[in-house]
Amino acid sequence: MQTLTPAIRVSDEVRAAIDAGAPVLALESTILSHGLPAPRNLEVGLAAEQQVRDAGVVPATIGVVDGIAVVGLSPAEIERLCTSGDVVKVSVRDLPIARAKALDGGTTVAATAWLAYRAGIRVMSTGGLGGVHRGASETFDESADLGTLATTPITLVSAGVKSILDIGATLERLETLNVPVVGYRTDRFPGFYVADSGFALDYRIEGAADAAELARARDELGLASAVLVANPVDEALQLDPAFHDRVLGEALAAASEAGITGHDTTPFLLDHVQRATGGRSLEVNLEVYRGNVALGAEIARAVAG
Repeated sequence: MQTLTPAIRVSDEVRAAIDAGAPVLALESTILSHGLPAPRNLEVGLAAEQQVRDAGVVPATIGVVDGIAVVGLSPAEIERLCTSGDVVKVSVRDLPIARAKALDGGTTVAATAWLAYRAGIRVMSTGGLGGVHRGASETFDESADLGTLATTPITLVSAGVKSILDIGATLERLETLNVPVVGYRTDRFPGFYVADSGFALDYRIEGAADAAELARARDELGLASAVLVANPVDEALQLDPAFHDRVLGEALAAASEAGITGHDTTPFLLDHVQRATGGRSLEVNLEVYRGNVALGAEIARAVAG
């Protein structure tokens, strides 16, 4: 565990758990600050922490408050990030800016993973991982999540990447960056809203103990990359694949017709999908997150054991 600076604060509960070798699970905060509408975001944030506690694990929701990166936000701080109208999205590159300007921020997968590792936390859960965007061969639009995972040895549970991204290119980048990707009880890479994105995986694991063993093997080899555990949403809870494909096609066509490009593309597509599905995509989003939190807690216990 590395020495922290005054710019990073770890809660007493999380610090005590880390020092005792007890299981801790890191949770991101952009899903709360930018991914879900109020007041649902606060309900989800507090419920996720309780879900982790009920599993015998200490939750560490991570975010930025007044420029200080906080590992283990208090309920009041979670509420602040969920309800304030002046919360920025913070990736790793934004941390020094948030610090210098004393901003409040929801941390992305990249920033959350990096801060969790700095604090000594070894497992993290999220909803969907960032990836390579469609048309990236021209725009070079690729999430910083991927590069950070290449240099941050943490175990990350994710339901793949959102289907609005270029999933094939994302998997190629993960391979290039030497990030091990394993399916949790599946040979198929999940597409967030659907259990099967259409892309195969070379490796799978069957339980939390397998994930812990994989992390130990990585550490023994001295590798610096994360281990990505791809956990699909239950098929009974996914969006109907045919309906999903039709809605996605319509969303992409609408974005093209409206001339939407760059950073505006993702929020446009997600909003279109949510409206076209009558809010069903949001409910799937929440099911995905709950499933990943549950599995992350299991893996945290196995890693600590």
